[in-house]
Amino acid sequence: MTCINRRDLALLALRTGTGAVLIAHGAQKLFGWFGGAGLEGTAAAMESMGFRPGRQSAIAAGLGEAGGGALLVLGLATPAAAAGAMAGAVAVHAPAGFFNQSGGFEYPAFLGFTAAAVGLAGPGRYSVDHATGHHFDRPWTVALAFGASALAAAVVVTGRARVRAEAEAEAAGRE
Repeated sequence: MTCINRRDLALLALRTGTGAVLIAHGAQKLFGWFGGAGLEGTAAAMESMGFRPGRQSAIAAGLGEAGGGALLVLGLATPAAAAGAMAGAVAVHAPAGFFNQSGGFEYPAFLGFTAAAVGLAGPGRYSVDHATGHHFDRPWTVALAFGASALAAAVVVTGRARVRAEAEAEAAGRE
C-alpha cells in the first residue's frame, strides 16, 4: 500500500486552487466569463493603460493566465506555467499602491508569488510532470522559465512606461 505524502497532496491542492483562479482570470479577459470584459473590452482597457497593441496584450495576458493556470492544475511544465503568472497584472495595479481595496497589486502579487513558489518547489507526485519523469520539469527549465519571464516583464513594463511618457508629453504639448 502506498502512503499518501502530505507534501505532495498539499502541492496538488495549491496547484489546483491557484491554477483554477488563474484560469478564471484568463477566461474573464478572453471570453468575458465570470463578469469579465472579454477580449475587446480587455483590449480597450489595455490600450488605455499604455499597453500597445491592446488586442495582442489582452490575448497574451489572457492566454498566460488561463494557459498557465491549466498547466498548473495539471502539474505539466510547472516552472513555465508558474513563472509569468500575474507579472503583467502587478504592473497594471502598481500605480494604485499595494492594497487591493485601493486597486493595488496585493492580490495579483499574491497569486504570482504562490504560482512562483509552486514552480520552484515542483509539482509533486500527483502531477503530469511526475508521471512523465519530469521531462518538462528539469532544473534548467526553472532557470530558463523564470529568466524569460523576468525579461518579458521588463520589456512589457518598459514599453508601457515609454507609451505613457509619450502620451504625457503629447498632452503637455497641447496645453
